Amino acid sequence: MLELVTIPCLKDNYAFLIHDASSGATAVVDVPEAGPILDALDARGWTLTHVLLTHHHWDHIDGLSGLRIGPEVAVIGAAADAHRLPPLTQAVAEGDTIHVGDAQAQIFDVSGHTVGHIAFWFPESALLFTGDSLMAMGCGRLFEGTPAQMWQSLSKLAALPGTTLVCSGHEYTEGNARFARTLDEPPALIERMDRIARARASGLPTVPSTLAEERATNPFLRASDPAMKKTLDLSDASDAEVFATIRARKDNF
Repeated sequence: MLELVTIPCLKDNYAFLIHDASSGATAVVDVPEAGPILDALDARGWTLTHVLLTHHHWDHIDGLSGLRIGPEVAVIGAAADAHRLPPLTQAVAEGDTIHVGDAQAQIFDVSGHTVGHIAFWFPESALLFTGDSLMAMGCGRLFEGTPAQMWQSLSKLAALPGTTLVCSGHEYTEGNARFARTLDEPPALIERMDRIARARASGLPTVPSTLAEERATNPFLRASDPAMKKTLDLSDASDAEVFATIRARKDNF
């Protein structure tokens, strides 16, 4: 099982360290800035062996140069996004697998926020690194992809086991929850909003979250829910059309 460390960066970003104790391998997922990541590595005596990049946006890659990595560190990102990423040692696509020590991850194409966005799923450790695709109580704004494309991407992730921890790239959960409440108010949402408020009041991250709670409360994963469709007066619409409506409302929230 991988050890997970959630690292706040910049104003509201997260990077993640994962460590395989059996091999000593350590990966960072996305690099908003170097300082907090180096501090976390030093505090644990870990040596970085892998860098995993979900997509090319500056607040996920700009800290890489500050990590001062050598050629022995594997830098892994999407082949489809390689022209916009730092130089990669391994370019991957959906269906590929990678290893961090003894831990294996499956690659998903989750285009929508950007084209070429990927997610990393470590099934044995129940860890899913989603960047700005599936987020806590939300999903990334569609800068490049279409609503249908993003719905397809989110549907892939939603099919994974509910115990999976969703490690997403930003602390947007409170705002996302306020938006979700404008659509409907299922009991699971109200309970989760209380937990979110308590965590933030204590200065604690709301990330990661479980996939089960995302399926129950994240409106973007509920586009296929008949109750959500009825609430939006879209009972006869396709799931992708309902998702597009929810995304448009969030863009104007």
